[in-house]
Amino acid sequence: MSELCFTPATELARAIAARELSPVELVDAVLDRIEELQPRLNAFCLLRAEEARREARDAERAKEPLGPLHGIPISIKDLTSTKGIRTTFGSKAYAENVPEVDATFVTRLRQAGAILLGKTNTPEFGNKGVTDSPLHGTTANPWSLDRTAGGSSGGAAAAVAAGLGPLAEGSDGAGSIRIPASLCGVVGLKPSFGRVPMYPRNGYHTISHHGPLTRTTADAALMLSVMAGPDQRDPHTRNEPPADYRAAVAQPDIGDWRIGFSPDFGGVPVDPEVADIVARAAATMADLGANV
Repeated sequence: MSELCFTPATELARAIAARELSPVELVDAVLDRIEELQPRLNAFCLLRAEEARREARDAERAKEPLGPLHGIPISIKDLTSTKGIRTTFGSKAYAENVPEVDATFVTRLRQAGAILLGKTNTPEFGNKGVTDSPLHGTTANPWSLDRTAGGSSGGAAAAVAAGLGPLAEGSDGAGSIRIPASLCGVVGLKPSFGRVPMYPRNGYHTISHHGPLTRTTADAALMLSVMAGPDQRDPHTRNEPPADYRAAVAQPDIGDWRIGFSPDFGGVPVDPEVADIVARAAATMADLGANV
């Protein structure tokens, strides 16, 4: 079961489509792991265990695939509107708030067959680079429980890193996907502005971008391929259709990229282990054809 919880979503989706794996088996495995680890990590602030199991049974009975995420468990950040599901923004002021609409990309994820496990923890209104909500408490880093998971998508990053679902949604205005992805050792992508539509709008709609947190780049491409695309209710939406992210990951073509790389920004202290990892990443980009 633990191995199943760390299998990439791309492989899980293929196995479910081939009827080699039951969505019920997958969701049960993830929920069992959440039950075991949630008391220590506090990654979730709301769990839909029974609803998720019911949706998994429906997915298992479906005669045709529901979409590219058929039977795949996902989690949604507590800043994101979810119809009929409590959304508190990490604040006591909104402790009983239940939205009447889904965010556009939540609708898309669910129509693609994803099964919503619950809402992940965030600091109040997402205003910190650490995740310590006055309503839901602090999220721990799964690699070291006495350290922060980062923020503001700390619950999402911790959940993915700990095997509490392969796909999680986060939002990023000033690092809120990238910081927890870095601290928890997962893949986090802040998409270009307008690529993933913002509806309903909120006070951060001119700076906040919604994107995936996953354990593999291919999983991020899979999730973003569902989330992205125009929605005319968002005045900042990008009208052209999104690229084929999954194909781009499978056959990367970065020969025309120019990448600026500074090991230490001219003298800023950097941990030697981090410096080595980033230098090797830059070298990999060069090996793939980019001008670093």
